[in-house]
This record gives sequence, C-alpha cells and structure tokens, in this order.
Amino acid sequence: MWKLVFIFFFILIIIAYLVPKRLSKIELYTTSLFALLFGINVDMVLNFKYHLYGYFGKGFQWHGFIGEFLYFMPVSILFLNYYPFKGTNQTKLFYILAWTAGSSIIEILVERTHFFNYTGWKLWYSIFLYPIVFLILVSHLRLVRRIIKLG
Repeated sequence: MWKLVFIFFFILIIIAYLVPKRLSKIELYTTSLFALLFGINVDMVLNFKYHLYGYFGKGFQWHGFIGEFLYFMPVSILFLNYYPFKGTNQTKLFYILAWTAGSSIIEILVERTHFFNYTGWKLWYSIFLYPIVFLILVSHLRLVRRIIKLG
C-alpha cells in the first residue's frame, strides 16, 4: 500500500514541474534545497533522537529517505510559488491554514499506508507545527530575495 505514497509523490513532482512558475530558478533551487535539508534534519532529530515516528521501521530506511526527497521539494515549490506575498495578512493566514489542513490530511493518509509510523508523535503536533514550518519557508525565500538584490 505504501507504493501509492510514491505514486502520489511523483504526481506532486510532475505538478510542481508543470505549473507556471512565479519564482526564479535560483529561488526554486535554494528554497527546494533548504526545505529538503530542513525537513531531513527535523526528521532525524524527531525520529532518531526522540523516536517519535519512523519510516517503515526502526532506524534508517532508504525508502523513507528517498520519500523525503520526493516530497519536501515539490511541496515547497508549490507552497511558495502561490504564496500571496502581496496579499493581506488575512489572505496569508488563510493560505497557510489551508496548506496546514492539506498537509495534515496527507499525513493522515500516508501514516495509514505505514510509509511512516507514529511511535510517540500525535497528529495535533503536526497541525501546530505546519504553520511554523510554512512561515520558515516564506522567511527563507525572503532572505534569498534580499541576498539576490544585494548580489
């Protein structure tokens, strides 16, 4: 059943590749790499240090590691590509909450395939943390844009 997760990830990659881009190539590159490194590091701490969840089983799993590559990068591209930078704070809040809801639903579905398993983690932790993660992605893109301007 977890193979469906990889099919979903590949669909996300195709969508992220095909959508019209509002971000420059360097913005796409840097934010994708940042999202990947940030996600892998957080997962390493929460999985290996605190044993709150795991991919497929205990310890390092190649399928889980590859899955992180296939998921974090297209999600960051899609989220940031349509982020309403010029919108009102209310619009930005709604956008982040919508992505939080979508991410939470995806997490529920992926967990049910046993792609990853909760061992101490609770879904409500994710619901609380997703907005923070999305704000970190937005902040990183703003930093990249400032660096590009200074360049």
